[in-house]
Amino acid sequence: MINRFSVEPLFKTSRTLSNVASGKIKPDQIISNSRLLSVYSERLLKNKEIWISNGRIAAINDNGKGKQIFKNVNIYDAQDGILAPGLIDPHMHIESSMMTGCAYAEPALLNGTTTIFCDSHEIGNVCDVSGIEWMLKDCRKSPLSIFLTVPSTIPATNKYIETAGGSLTYSKIAKIFDKWPEALALGEKMDFVSVCQGDKNSHKIISESLKRNKPISGHIFGRSFVAAYAASGITDTHESEEKNFTSDLLDSGLWIFLRGGNPQTPWHSLPEAIKVITEMNVSNKRICVCTDDRDADDLFNFGLDWVTRQAIRKKISPYSAWSMGSLHPAERYNIDQNYGALGGGRRADIVLLNDKYEVQNTWLGGNLVVKNKKITNILDKQLEYNRYKYPRKAYKTIKVKSVRSLLPKIPQTPVSINLIKTELPGIVTKQEKLFIKQKFNDWSKFIKKYSLTHLTVIERHGKTNNISYGLIKNFNLKSGAVGSSVGHDAHNIIIAGTNEKDMKIVLKEIIKSQGCIIIVDNKKIISKVDLPIAGLLSDKRANIVAKETKYFKKKWKQYKCSIPYMGFNLIPLSVIPEFRLTNKGLIDVNTMKIIPLFEYN
Repeated sequence: MINRFSVEPLFKTSRTLSNVASGKIKPDQIISNSRLLSVYSERLLKNKEIWISNGRIAAINDNGKGKQIFKNVNIYDAQDGILAPGLIDPHMHIESSMMTGCAYAEPALLNGTTTIFCDSHEIGNVCDVSGIEWMLKDCRKSPLSIFLTVPSTIPATNKYIETAGGSLTYSKIAKIFDKWPEALALGEKMDFVSVCQGDKNSHKIISESLKRNKPISGHIFGRSFVAAYAASGITDTHESEEKNFTSDLLDSGLWIFLRGGNPQTPWHSLPEAIKVITEMNVSNKRICVCTDDRDADDLFNFGLDWVTRQAIRKKISPYSAWSMGSLHPAERYNIDQNYGALGGGRRADIVLLNDKYEVQNTWLGGNLVVKNKKITNILDKQLEYNRYKYPRKAYKTIKVKSVRSLLPKIPQTPVSINLIKTELPGIVTKQEKLFIKQKFNDWSKFIKKYSLTHLTVIERHGKTNNISYGLIKNFNLKSGAVGSSVGHDAHNIIIAGTNEKDMKIVLKEIIKSQGCIIIVDNKKIISKVDLPIAGLLSDKRANIVAKETKYFKKKWKQYKCSIPYMGFNLIPLSVIPEFRLTNKGLIDVNTMKIIPLFEYN
């Protein structure tokens, strides 16, 4: 953040802060008449006030002391509300919101999140280092403290499994660390199988982080991998789906980021994982909460404050839960001298809560940016007039050449067909075999008979122009076709459909718009959200993107798709079990092998 909300470093202001705390200099402002949530002692301190100077906290004092000492001091009456530190999201992807970093700040601050750690591997997968640096410039203009966890796995696997637009080598990662002070950690190391098998390239990337004493974030499935993964130097993960796995990870030295999200999406693993605390009585001292992925609509309604309240609902004390959302992530990334608590010298990133722990006000570096659940003029001006403008190159990333057919040829019989089977909430997909003896000549009748939907992934970076085919079971799309230029993580185009005509219109619109999510039926566009920046991001304000996304999800539901659209976007993600479709074909994630759609004995 390099804008009007920036705060001078502590070494430049420590003397002034000491003089303010001693009563020698008047503070810039005082927030009085409050109950203060101390994340240090995990208790509520009554009748307190906060003295603020130079965007930092100078002192915590008994209520009324400032008024006794100073004349004409600026005082904000908190009316006995709860003052707590602004929340810190230790793992998230701005691109999942389909908004820019500047736009993202609005819903984040409304929900009391003042600091985020962003892994920008989505735009990196499309635009390589240039995309990451565009986003960093965007984030510097954003009224939010944004740190980078440098993308570690671009592509998520390798060129034999998928085709990405970017390729982040260990030398490129080293240069990002050395060039950008915001780069505080290495982003999630998703190729956990390769890491555990001692892959040379994966460990070169890990080494660049270890050389610089930077923390390394993780992404792991399966208890059998834990020991080797922890031994590599990786020290956190957000993929903790249940209590026993979570316990293994904690005892192996990993921090845990409990991921909460809209229960209708794949992102709500907190209820099961938190049982490691509530049922196994494990300490929470190395446990945080995070959001990971949110679209714009869900970001307004299911922010990090909501995740924290979910922890409270699961019988975690409010003070402990808020610590998991503020102090703990600050300690994890070694920034707790400046962030994560209400203490002397810390940034004045403060939220005012009601007794339900709902955010009423937010101060960012001492600036009141949210008041009574609405953004203030000072924030609105920054979001409207001082946004970063992405270069023209960022608007030209869909490079699809000619495509002949979006459906596979009808196979000879007898044949065994390898199907993708979806299961709610939509993260994990299974492999299922369908053996067909009798000859058939019509795809439309065949897929209807077996509850199947066509699936196609098209390379969009202008490198290979290849296309792969699959069949997905129980996706339940009632008619037409759906598609997206957001196909994690290589972000090739993914299309599902009941017929080729509508699938071709989906592809045509994605190319024309240079990125979108779209529903087409009977040759008509039912709903569409344009994503012209890298095929991932809208260039509109947050409220507009949220409105468009909400309408899209309404239509998605009407078309009976069995998994949320964000789960659909995960189908090409080659590092989540068990069975995926990339532009190179069907992937067995456990073996990292390409499996044919049709097998003949």
